[in-house]
Amino acid sequence: MMGKEARADWWERLPEGIRNEIDGYVLQDAMLAAVRVVVDVGLVRDGVGVGTAQLIIGDRYAHHGDRIARAPESPLDLESLAYRAGGTAGRIVAIEALWDGDTVHDWFVRLLAITADPVEEHALATIYASTARRHLGEGEDCGSRRREAVAAERAGRALAVHLSVPFHFGSPDTPDGEAPRWEAAAPAESASPGCG
Repeated sequence: MMGKEARADWWERLPEGIRNEIDGYVLQDAMLAAVRVVVDVGLVRDGVGVGTAQLIIGDRYAHHGDRIARAPESPLDLESLAYRAGGTAGRIVAIEALWDGDTVHDWFVRLLAITADPVEEHALATIYASTARRHLGEGEDCGSRRREAVAAERAGRALAVHLSVPFHFGSPDTPDGEAPRWEAAAPAESASPGCG
């Protein structure tokens, strides 16, 4: 994989039109489209695969910073989550929180409604660090726990209680994209510990 300096040199060698196209996607917060262009123009010529392309796009995100038109953050209030959950097809049988991540946002948590008949998962919210700060407040001390996890746990548990279904978060204390998923036979989890 290319180091930061090699990525910067590679970037500078690109024609201006391609740099503008990639930056256009970055400024629209269209990370996957930007990565696709980098791989399309760099794989055959320079061996730039998906991993390196993600790092290059991460560099571009860092370069543009606050100029990027970010997607609106998910609401985490009970009323909004319950309304969104009410629009799912099928009977909701659980609310689940899952870790996910990318090179732009680091780790984040997805809040899902799990349904039966049909068996599906429905996205309710994506909880980035900024979403968690807004929901919990800047001054909230979460101790060693990540704010994203604390916000997801609070919002998810409140919704689960509201819907009278179990809440599941396979790895509430440590980001883990491979944490165990909810299963119908799993027992309901105990009450949530607070921050810290």
